[in-house]
Order: sequence, then C-alpha cells, then structure tokens
Amino acid sequence: MTTSSDSSSGSLSREAIVEGLVDLIGGERIDTDEQVLKENSHDRYRKLESVFGIYTLPLPAAVVRASSTEEVSTVLAFCDTHGINVVPKTGGTATEGGLETVAENSIVIDGSAMNRIVKVDEYNMQATVQCGVKLQDLEDEVRKLGLTTGHSPQSKPIAMYGGLVATRSIGQFSTLYGGIEDMVMGLEAVLPSGEVVRIKDVPRRAAGPDIRHIIIGNEGALCYVTEVTVKLFAFYPNHNHYLGWRLDDMKPGFEILRDVMAAGYKPSVARLYDAEDGAQHGFDSFAPNQCVLIFTTEGPAGVSRATADGIAEIVNARSECTPVDTAIIKEWFEHLNWGPEKLIEEREFIRDNLRMGYTTEVSGNWSVINEIYENGIRRVREEFPHLADITMLGGHSSHSYQTGTNMYFVYDYNVVDCTYEEEREKYHIPLNAIFVEEALKAGGSMAHHHGIGKYRAPWTADEHGSAYRLLTGLKRDLDPNGIMNLGTIYPAPDAAPYSPSGD
Repeated sequence: MTTSSDSSSGSLSREAIVEGLVDLIGGERIDTDEQVLKENSHDRYRKLESVFGIYTLPLPAAVVRASSTEEVSTVLAFCDTHGINVVPKTGGTATEGGLETVAENSIVIDGSAMNRIVKVDEYNMQATVQCGVKLQDLEDEVRKLGLTTGHSPQSKPIAMYGGLVATRSIGQFSTLYGGIEDMVMGLEAVLPSGEVVRIKDVPRRAAGPDIRHIIIGNEGALCYVTEVTVKLFAFYPNHNHYLGWRLDDMKPGFEILRDVMAAGYKPSVARLYDAEDGAQHGFDSFAPNQCVLIFTTEGPAGVSRATADGIAEIVNARSECTPVDTAIIKEWFEHLNWGPEKLIEEREFIRDNLRMGYTTEVSGNWSVINEIYENGIRRVREEFPHLADITMLGGHSSHSYQTGTNMYFVYDYNVVDCTYEEEREKYHIPLNAIFVEEALKAGGSMAHHHGIGKYRAPWTADEHGSAYRLLTGLKRDLDPNGIMNLGTIYPAPDAAPYSPSGD
C-alpha cells in the first residue's frame, strides 16, 4: 500500500528537522554524529557492510535518544505533522532490515535509555518494564525471587523489550513457555499522532478482539512500544533433564517431534538438526553425517521427570534413533546463547574469512514441514547459480507446537569475489527468496519469529491472502500519513529490495 508520505520525509530540510527536535526536547537528546548516524542506518541484515564500515543507505537526520513516553509522543507528533519517516529502535538486534533508514532524512527514535524496571509483582506473577530494559536484566532481577521470564532468545544478553514485542520474538524455551505473544499481559504504545494508548494487564478477557496483537509484531510500522507487562513463571534450576538421539534422516525426526507434541508433552526445548547444521555445533563428533534430535525438560521435579520419561518412551520406540550421551547435550546447551562478545567474534570472522552466515526461518503444519525442508534444500542445490560459493547449507527445527513446527534454514557462503552490494543481490536475497517461496507454496508461513522487515515485505500480501486488507486497514487507520518505518511489513514501491517475480 502507499500513502502520501511513502517516498518522502516531508517538506522540512535536514537542518530544520534537527532544529525542530532540539526545540522540542533539548539538544542533549539529539545525536547527529556522523558515525552514529551511519551505524543507525541499518541493522544486522547488512553485516558485511558494517564490518568494513561501508554505509550506502540514506543517513538519518538524527538519532533521538528518548528518555520517556512523553518524549516519544512529542517527537512522533512532530514527525507526523511534517511527514518525517521514523524508525523505532531499542536493542538493535533485528536481522531483516526492519531498522534500515531507506527514506531521506528519517529519524531514529532510540528507546534504549528507557531502561527502568517499573514493577515486579511477585504475587500476580508479572513484571512491568520500559521498552529499553534488557531481557537479561529483568531475568537476573526476577531470578532473585525464584522466578523466570521464560523467554530466552540467543540475543538474551542484549535484546530489549520494545524490540522483542515489536518483532514478535521467540525464545529457546518456547515449547514450554510460549512466544512473546503468550507472555505479554498488557502494554503501552505511542501512535504516530503522539497519542498514548494503554492496554491493561488482565489474565484474559472476552471484550472484543484481542487488541494486544495489533501492537505485538508491528515492527515499528504502526506505533512505538514504550512499556510492557509480561508474565513470570516459577524457576526450577535443579530439575532439568537433557535428552538426545541421532538418526539418519529428518523425516522421522519431524514425525517424532509431532508425536511428542501431539501426546501433550511440554519439553522446554525440542530441536531437530540436519547433519550440515549440526556439524556447526560440533555434533559431527558423535553423529557424523547424521541428524540429531534434542529435548530438555524443566519445571517441578515430578513434572520434569515424567516429561523426560514420556519423551524417551516415544523416541526409543523408533528403531531409527540411537541415544546420545546426555552430558554432551547439556554441555552444548549451556553455551548456546550469545552476547556482545559473540557479535565481536562474528565481525572478526567475517573480516578475516570473507564468509557470511545467515538464516531464514519459516513454519508449517506437520503434514508439510518435511516437504518445505526438502524442497528448499533441493532448489538451492539445483537452481542456485553460485552453489560453489556456498560453504554450508542445512537447517533445524527449534520451536514446535501441537499442530506443526518451524524450520530454520541456515546457510554460509564465501564473498571473496563480489562487492558489498553484490553480496546481497547475488547470495542473500535469492537464497532467502527460495525458502520463503517454498514455505508459502506449501501453505506455511514465510516468517516464524524474525519478522518481515523490509526484505520479506514483497511477500506480505501472499502471506496474508484475503486477510491482507485487515493489515492495510490498520496502517491506514493508525498511520494515515505513512511516517512509520517505510518499507517494513508494508512494501514501498521504490524501496522494496526484491520482487518475488524477479522484476
């Protein structure tokens, strides 16, 4: 869809935008340092350019470091009046281009300074935090009370709640605790007009559609999330069980995942790796050229033990599976998360080896997930013109449900003989397109938890089908002047980097 402001940042000059922002909230909140503007012009989708300090997108006019909901409201109202594109941001760990400033003279509203844990309500089992609170910080705080957030993406040490909610994130323990959409009780958000809206914290209600989900997953294309209230859970650190098996093919692995979930078991982790992806984790040392199936359980001692026993009974009944030493699985899982130091290691690896690694995560029902996996891998091997440059091609399932599971396609490739621009056009975009197309073709979803960003936006209408008019209706109503995060979720004709048809 398009609006009157889709391809412009309004009538104000770059200098006038900065002057207006300074007049509104003071110069100490406005950052116009050139290097800061460069670093805020994209997200982790453009890793290669970031490593070598190459910035090709329009630089924002300013980064606004908001300190309160009131400041976010004031800035958004100013931008709405003058047609200035706004990119909301907190932790900056997005991977799909959702933080790219594709419009001239955009502003980035950075909420990372809004980092106060407002309240931990132990009795009602919930916590309220500002958008810039790091997930790890809240987790550390509630652990003192014997509680947990239950949310543990790999970016846990640096991800912040505004972004977690805006991108509809998920964590490694989702099979037990759910995704962020299952954890959010209520929230506060600022609309483009500057209006502040609050969705109250209640356990459930039947008072019309669940309006939380208008905001959860909006990726900054509809509003700015400023405060979140999430569930808390009892924490049982000493009752974990680790289970693993090796097998020769993904298909029976998907069938086992299905049987475990359909039987009603709730492991905290349920994962299936193919041989190539598993080798990246060192699994080839005990499962060479084999797939690996992993489960962990937690909770009250009796529940965790019974869950582990029930899963083992299901898996051991399959002749295709050979048990793996549980100590190996425990050791692997304890080193799975990454933080700032991992980002530094990744940058150094890219700089030294000119090798990139990316993922495309999709989902599908049990009846089609193996088809999505096999067809995606097959198409790359048969159709991708630069197959010789691919150094790893595989995948894993890591988030399962009663009705289906996700598929994480993982791929690495050498970029020795191409420019920064060619890296995306030659490798990342066409590889991502194959996996997205196969998921949609089978009736699955093109994005399980990384969001749409700007690089899957060309398929948004295909993803939603006849319900797409509901999505565009939200945009027209909440953001009539089209100032929020141009090209994210809703494709912008002059900004969409890729067309499914290849045009």
